[in-house]
Amino acid sequence: MGKKRIMKKSGGSDIAGTSRALNRIPKKKLANGTLNILATFNNTLVTLCDEKGNAVMSASSGALGFKGSRKSTPFAAAKVGEIIGDKAQQMGMKEANVIVRGVGAGRESALRAFTGKGINVSRITDKTPVPFNGPRPPKSRRV
Repeated sequence: MGKKRIMKKSGGSDIAGTSRALNRIPKKKLANGTLNILATFNNTLVTLCDEKGNAVMSASSGALGFKGSRKSTPFAAAKVGEIIGDKAQQMGMKEANVIVRGVGAGRESALRAFTGKGINVSRITDKTPVPFNGPRPPKSRRV
């Protein structure tokens, strides 16, 4: 008979740590840049870059607090897109080019959440890597 443990949930009705992700206000100001979305089967990573390609900020569904199979959902990707959109608004961003990589479920939802913050998307490019020859085929079946 051990001691009973009482678990207290921390205050705040915030989903997946969004307030903590928005705490740091970016110092750099930029009018346009590039948004890179990497949507894998396990996670969704969104990186905001300036015109030269230098990363300014990034977020992922795993960094927001989603764990396991919830990281790869469109809902988690939408939350990541919203956070990057909020930070881009604080920086004064007006226009962005979007580069999408990967075949995960969060491709479109991250982009929709980003554009929902009032930032114009001038170009969407799909740079998903496609193998030319693919993996080695299985051995022939012996009967």
